[in-house]
Amino acid sequence: MIGRPKLVLASGSPRRLALVNQAGLEPDALQPADIDEMPLKGELPRACANRLARAKAEAALAAVRIDEELRGAFIVAADTVVAVGRRILPKAETLDEAGQCLRLLSGRNHRVHTGICLVTPKETFRQRLVETRVRFKRLTEDDIEAYLASGEWRGKAGGYAVQGLAGTFVVKLVGSYTNVVGLPLYETINLLAGEGFPVHFGWLNN
Repeated sequence: MIGRPKLVLASGSPRRLALVNQAGLEPDALQPADIDEMPLKGELPRACANRLARAKAEAALAAVRIDEELRGAFIVAADTVVAVGRRILPKAETLDEAGQCLRLLSGRNHRVHTGICLVTPKETFRQRLVETRVRFKRLTEDDIEAYLASGEWRGKAGGYAVQGLAGTFVVKLVGSYTNVVGLPLYETINLLAGEGFPVHFGWLNN
């Protein structure tokens, strides 16, 4: 696209891409980072989200540097962590994991932390951390079994996707909704705008 700098989204997540598109932006490339997302021993949720967002940004930058088409692009990376107190919940990959997450979240508050890391064309790093508090209703075994059967939990932090069926479990949400989906739009767009990216470019033909 002529008329604006290049934009790379360091993610293969369809949800993050949909959110970026919602903001009127079309990334020139998706550059998912293949990194180990396991929390470090004793690592707190906020620190984990920040560290992984930075690691994803660095991995994407290494790939962008050797791509003539993308060199000098803005890079947006993010990592979302769901936590109950200090306990970080996994990105559920099995029925057992998802079931354990849902039983833990049932009837209580949890926090969703997303670390955002922006790399500018001059290769400076800008980071933000966004936190949202979410309260689930008390889930019945019927709720849990039906949700597990839907398959929506697979690969999701905390074993649920708020933009899907699990939206019916949310009693209260304090903070950014898009943060819980996986990319807080207000903060992401502010970061980009603050570094001179023309965030309204795509709005003109929308």
